[in-house]
Amino acid sequence: MSRDREKCLKGVREHHALLVYPLENRAEPPSLWKVLHPRSPMRWEWDQDGDDRVSRLWILREELSRSGEVVYSKWFRGRATFFSKEAFVHLLRALRSHERELHLRGEARVLYDLMRESSPRSTKELKTESDLRGRLLEGVYQRAMKELFEAGLVVAWGEVDEGAFPSLATGATRVLFEDLWEKAASGEAKASLAWLEKNLPSDFARYLKRKRAASRDAVDEG
Repeated sequence: MSRDREKCLKGVREHHALLVYPLENRAEPPSLWKVLHPRSPMRWEWDQDGDDRVSRLWILREELSRSGEVVYSKWFRGRATFFSKEAFVHLLRALRSHERELHLRGEARVLYDLMRESSPRSTKELKTESDLRGRLLEGVYQRAMKELFEAGLVVAWGEVDEGAFPSLATGATRVLFEDLWEKAASGEAKASLAWLEKNLPSDFARYLKRKRAASRDAVDEG
């Protein structure tokens, strides 16, 4: 195991949730970049004169996402987020993910059912099989995927080379992390929420409160 990979895994397990890259080089919410380079501001430059540590972390992010040792999602404000397995079980309970699964509708339901059948799936596969191809339907696809990520129903798992730039591979949580999904089915949401409020970095904990309220409303309306 490379030193950077080991440090990243340790960081995720200690913080329980980490972004990949920092927001405007702030220390909070914590990120993998700050774990690896705590004293270095990140410069988002990809040309030949750019900081190669940025691209190396991007590659490492992909490796970690399909390692099965941590959980990778676009959960926090749509940004790349890693969770420890322990935290993700509590998150599934707190978000009432098992209930949200039953109340999915529209394009989110179609995409989720495709991932229930087989995971992970490439972006191209999902768009083709759900009839959501083309620029006019891009917004519909992105909104449906955002709903699934925020509900904890799907996670990311590596990338697929589909042309000029690799696309994120995505799958149903209950398929890719069946053990975590089953574990989350038991236990009290209230206890898990208390655990998350105590152990998640503060920015993530505040975001969770908003997402939890939204998921409760969605279930109740269903």
